[in-house]
Order: sequence, then C-alpha cells, then structure tokens
Amino acid sequence: MEENFKMVAKTLFGFEELLEKELKQLGAQQVKKGVRNVTFVGDKGFMYKANMALRTATKILKPIHSFKIKTEQDLYDQVYKMDWTPYLKSTGSLAIDATVNSTVFTHSLYISQKTKDAIVDKFRDETGERPNVDLKFPDVKINVHIDRQSCNISLDSSGDSLHKRGYKLATNIAPINEVLAAGIIMMSGWDGQSDFIDPMCGSGTILAEAAMIACNIPPNLMRKEFAFERWSDWDVDLFEKIEESLLNKTRDFHHKIIGYDKSPSAVTKAKENIANAHLDEFVSIQHEDFFKTQRGGEAKLHMVFNPPYGERLDIEMESFYKDIGDTLKQNYPNTNAWFITSNLDALKHVGLRPSRKIHLMNAKLESRLVKYEIYAGSKKGKYMNKN
Repeated sequence: MEENFKMVAKTLFGFEELLEKELKQLGAQQVKKGVRNVTFVGDKGFMYKANMALRTATKILKPIHSFKIKTEQDLYDQVYKMDWTPYLKSTGSLAIDATVNSTVFTHSLYISQKTKDAIVDKFRDETGERPNVDLKFPDVKINVHIDRQSCNISLDSSGDSLHKRGYKLATNIAPINEVLAAGIIMMSGWDGQSDFIDPMCGSGTILAEAAMIACNIPPNLMRKEFAFERWSDWDVDLFEKIEESLLNKTRDFHHKIIGYDKSPSAVTKAKENIANAHLDEFVSIQHEDFFKTQRGGEAKLHMVFNPPYGERLDIEMESFYKDIGDTLKQNYPNTNAWFITSNLDALKHVGLRPSRKIHLMNAKLESRLVKYEIYAGSKKGKYMNKN
C-alpha cells in the first residue's frame, strides 16, 4: 500500500469552498479549507488524480519540511540541514518559487536565491557536484512559503499552474484564466441539464470548461507534463490506471453548448481551441453580435460570459453594459445569466437587479460575478402564476 501524506491544493480567492467540495468528492481525506488553499491527505495515486481532475486548483504541493525562522541566515541553515537526496540528484536540476508574507523577508526572489544556495552548497560539500538551476524543465520544482516566522518547504507536483490545461492554441486580447472560468461555471450551478450559451465567447475558454463539466471530463488530460513525472518515484503504470478510472466516469450530454462572438478572428480561435480539446461534438460557435440575437425555444437557458471591462478594449462602457441589460431583458426570457466584470461603475448601467453578487478577483482586478434571473413575462406575473 502507498503511504498517505499531507498535500496543499492552491486556488484563487473565493474558490476555497468549491475546491474543498471537489476534493471531498474525489475522495480526499482530512480536507481543511484555508485562504486560497485547501489542505488534504492522500497517497501518490491521489496526488496524480488531484492534478488531473481538480477544476479549481492551480497547484498541488507536497510539504516536506517546516520550521521557524527569524533571519535569512536561519533560512539558509535550516534548508542546508535537510536531506535532499530522496528528491534530487547532485547532477540534477531544480527551480525554486517563493511566496512571502512577512515584514522581515520582503523579496521572494531573494528568498528563492538563498534557498537555492543552501541546497547547492549542501550537494557540493557532500559530493563535489552541484545541481543546476533550470527554470523551464527542472527535475524538481521547490516551493518556499514564508508566513511571518513560519517557513514551509514543499515539492511542487504540478509544475506549470494547473490553469494551463493544454487545449488552448490561440487566445484573444483578454482571455479568461481556465481555473477562473471553471470556478465561475461551477458557482453558477451549471450541471449539464440545460442548454448553455456564452454570448461573448472570445477564445472559447468558458465553452470548453462548461463542456468538460457537463461530461465530467477531467480538465487536465491535455497537459503535456506534470512536475511529478520527473520525480524519482514516478510510477507510469499507476498514473495510467488513475487516468483510465477517471475516463470511465465521463457521462453523456444531451443539450447544446453555444458560443457567439462578433469578432471573426475570435470565432476562428475559439473553434481551433474547442477542436483541440476534442469537444467540438458538444460545442457550436457562431459569428454573431449578441445584441442582435434572441433565444430560440422556451426551455431554461444557462448563460455565463466574460464581457469586456474596458481594461484592454476601447469601448464606451456605460452604453455597452446598458445594451447587455436591454438584450437580456428583451430577447432572453427564461434565462439565468451570469457574468464577471471588474468594471463596477459600468455594472450599474445594466439596468437589472442582480439576484446574486459574488466578490472575486480576475488576476489582480477586483471583480463581481453577478446573476440576473430573466423571467418569461414579468417577475410579478411569475409569482402570480404560482398561487
């Protein structure tokens, strides 16, 4: 039996609860929510599974040592004392990533450098050889996390952030991060039981994530590599077994996922990305201006989108957001419409009252995820009909 160990799944602000739920559903033990992270316990196979299957995690870390420090010399001494031979060869390569929350240690790059010096010096003193730094394809990626006087050293099992799913070949001007897209769709309650539309689909990220959620397809099947594939205990047979068991849990989808964009180049890019993700049988993308569209049919429609914020696109935002509200109200009855924006002033011009408003971050931009319930007929009429 593989032994269990503690792990840390990192996530974006506001997604801790979603990630906690995902981990419990996957079968993690001792799941505990933190700030932008969730800790849990599992074995090596579960670490592989978490990297492949979690939609709202950005990294899976495996803590290997923790200690208290007061000075930079303490950091060097403690890292030097560690036995690095189970993780790294003297002829191997490493990369170090540091996160720092401290008044004493203020520069994460300096902390990375100091950690690297301690590891390299230890190997050189003991073997006469030293590992090299390789920022792109290291044998081992090490994460240093300093919170005031506590220092945690972890192995980064993911490598590149898990939002880099591997299906995106092309992006538009302001692409949405895949983890952010997946989290928003999950928060919106999308369960694959209705038609879904993204009326401003850009490079197709929301469409791809919605299709994978609807079909229960693991989000990171397309990734070229995880960092753990370079570890000395890498078990390819175990990995393939986990991958197969996840694929056996995919499910059928019997509705439509539709994307619109008024930019022909965005439509082309979105189609390329959806085809690359092998999701084109579930997703159709059309060259349409949302403001000139209306929904067909009367069944419930689920809408999620990421409209321009005015950060990188030159648009008259107030009238643009007013047009969003008008189009929803007039052309999209019986629709649950969700969108994220960091343009909080323009949001006031939608002219509809949101039934939900959730505080999120889009990169470093403070944002709101809003929900508008558009009823067929008036809202008052809806309640009259119930009685």
